[in-house]
Amino acid sequence: MNTKMWRVVFAGFGFALALFFSACSDTNKEQAGQTEQKEATEQTESAQTSVPSAIDEIKNRGELIVGVFGDKPPFGYVDAQGANVGFDVVIAKQIAKDLLGDENKIKFVIVEAANRVEFLRSNKVDIIMANFTKTPQREEVVDFAKPYMKVSLGVVSKEGAITDVAQLEGKTLIVNKGTTADFYFTQNHPNINLLKFEQNTETFAALKDGRGDALAHDNTLLFAWVKDNPEFGVGIKELGDQDVIAPAVKKGNTELLEWLNKEIDTLVEQKFLFNAYEQTLAPIYGADIQPSDVVF
Repeated sequence: MNTKMWRVVFAGFGFALALFFSACSDTNKEQAGQTEQKEATEQTESAQTSVPSAIDEIKNRGELIVGVFGDKPPFGYVDAQGANVGFDVVIAKQIAKDLLGDENKIKFVIVEAANRVEFLRSNKVDIIMANFTKTPQREEVVDFAKPYMKVSLGVVSKEGAITDVAQLEGKTLIVNKGTTADFYFTQNHPNINLLKFEQNTETFAALKDGRGDALAHDNTLLFAWVKDNPEFGVGIKELGDQDVIAPAVKKGNTELLEWLNKEIDTLVEQKFLFNAYEQTLAPIYGADIQPSDVVF
């Protein structure tokens, strides 16, 4: 074989060898890419599994944190011994028992009507059980579980003299800031002067002092309040649409929301809400209201 032919052979061999190493390089790059992708996936999965769920956080903490009212008897208030009591509180304790095995594994945080949403947003509470009426506006900022109570707006006045909304035109109506009553009258009756307070104690004190002509609130609360204040009457017993009251969680807390929905279903099936009514509301309402008018 002459020199020219050897050159051709070596050139072909060199080209084949280059193709071989190129293929090996591509294979190694592909394998390296697959390895990197696998490692990234494993890291992501590991990070996801290392973050405790909402339910796990509560269980690891060992207590359920619930926002309730401190001045709204008979639903949520602090008694003479400093204990949280009332209809909402009884239900909250049962929720804690079913979630953590002990109704005492619960921490109550006192909230006002106007700060209930913020307490959820800032993770100060897990659940709001402060007589929270479900409305389209609130559904945009919190997630409501299934309801446990029915409610409508009512208006109380001296001797029940106000029996029609038209009588409030040009007069002063007392409401709590951030409540359903506040929203309803602001949107539907701008000619009625609203005097607003943060706390229920301030609101009802203003009515007694004559700083307003009437007071609008949940009718379930007003029916109870006039029992202890017979000089007043609920002249407008039902106003607007019938609403519902439900537990609320932080927007997007799907796991806790789904658990609460199942829990409310269980409480309804077991007639627990009726038992809670008999324990806390029946002594106040007497025969004037039937349990099925108020609870599910």
